[in-house]
Parts: sequence; C-alpha cells; structure tokens
Amino acid sequence: MRNSVKIGERIIGNDHPTYIVGEIGINHNGILEVAKSLMLAAKKAGIDAVKFQKRTPEICVPLEQQSQMRDTPWGYISYLDYRYKVEFDEAAYAEIDRYAKELGLCWFASSWDIPSLEFIEKFDPPAHKIPSALLTDKSLLRAYRATGKPVILSTGMSTMEQIREAVDLLGENDLIICHTTSSYPCPPEELNLRMIQTLRETFHCPIGYSGHEVGLVPTVVAASMGACLVERHITLDRAMWGSDQSASVEPQGIATLVKYIRVTEKSLGDGKKKVYDSEQSSLKKLRRFSQ
Repeated sequence: MRNSVKIGERIIGNDHPTYIVGEIGINHNGILEVAKSLMLAAKKAGIDAVKFQKRTPEICVPLEQQSQMRDTPWGYISYLDYRYKVEFDEAAYAEIDRYAKELGLCWFASSWDIPSLEFIEKFDPPAHKIPSALLTDKSLLRAYRATGKPVILSTGMSTMEQIREAVDLLGENDLIICHTTSSYPCPPEELNLRMIQTLRETFHCPIGYSGHEVGLVPTVVAASMGACLVERHITLDRAMWGSDQSASVEPQGIATLVKYIRVTEKSLGDGKKKVYDSEQSSLKKLRRFSQ
C-alpha cells in the first residue's frame, strides 16, 4: 500500500478524498483584503487549503534584474520594488493565520529562501511546499526537511534525474510529489498527465498535480488518474494585474472544480463488476436469455 501523509486533520493518499489546494500565491497583489476574499471564496467552494508564496526579494531577485524598470499598478518602478509591493509582513500573515482559524481553513506557503521559510515557520503551518524553481536548491531542501513538517515538492522544469536527487535528499516519508509544467498558462499538449502514473510507479509516496492550464478538465482528469492532491491558482478576477492571473480559476470555477472532483471520486468505484440494486427493475424488464 502506498504511503500516506497527514496535513492537519486530513490524510492524503490512495483511498482518501483528493486534497484540493487553492494557490493564492501573489494573486492578492499585496492587498490583505483581496487575500481574505480569496480565502473566503476557497472555503465556500469546499477547498481544503490555501497556499501563499513568501520571498525575501533581495535574495530571490537576481542582481541583474533588480534595477529593471516596469509598469505596475504602483507606477513605473524597479522589479525589486515591485517584489516588495506583493510581499506581506508579519502583521498581515498574523491576520491571515487568524482568519484561516476563524474559517476553519488550512493554509501554508511556498518559501523561496531560508529566511522566508523561517518566517513562515513562526505560524506553525501544517505543511510546506517547495516551488519547482527550487527543486535543485539542496541547501533549501535540507532546511525544508529540517522543519519536520510534511513537504509538497513541485517538479516543473525538472528532469527525472533532478527529481530523483531531490527525493533522495528529502526522503519519501511525509513527502508528496506534484507533477506540473511551469508554463502560465500551460497548453494542453504540454500537460503530460501520464506523468502522474510514471511518478506513482517510480516513488513510494503520494503523487499530486499542480495545474497551470486554462479550464478545469485536466485537473479533474488528474484526480481520476490517481493524483491524491491537486492544486490550482485562484483569483477573484482573471483580468486582474499579475503574471499568474490568466492561469487562475475564479470563485465560480473553484466551486465547480471541487464539485467535479468529488463526483469523479464517487464515480470511479472499486473496479469489481456487480449488479446494483438500482438495475434490478431494468434487469427484470429487459434481460433476454437464449441458447
């Protein structure tokens, strides 16, 4: 039997309901009330957890990009200044933590550097997620594992060799590996959902899917193919400013996605042929036997 992982009160693994994560990321654009509105929409839709992104900009932004200028909702500012605009401080995260508890909603984050990981750890999240871009940052992976928390590993932009090296370092206990393609939005022909089965056959831990496509169908298909956890970026409005908005799902779509996944789970069955009680009347009326 494949290993399972517990996040909060939920068990993630085969024979358990799909764990559905709403990736708020930086779609809040640095506005706390937008983040809280997304949390509320996620809760109403039946999502299990929301996820944020935390960075220390001067660490994460390459030196040659820091002074590059760009148009933003805050004016024509440097890329480094922009990255600071979309970061929440400790007071904001304290409010996120308080509001999540009020809603009964789980939350955690992808931390892009060790100081950010240490910052998020102050709030004692039930899990952490490693972004695809950092799958090869071994010092950061060691820091994630040192927290003792369950870790979700995204695998976009990575070869199987790189994934194996990361898994060898992290260990397969308390690990969920997410198949993903890091394109925003990702075209259908590059989703490669059969990788879910490849990962299931290769590793002995739950396998998930982090989708960046437009629409809902591939994510539902991923759940039907054995993804124990699925994640989608969520937004209040796909027309909002930001690089992730176009590959995100709006509140009505979030609710529809959750509904479709739960119906899919019920529909899969156990693979054992049987005659159901609901078929009995049709059986009596329509069955024909001949020699």
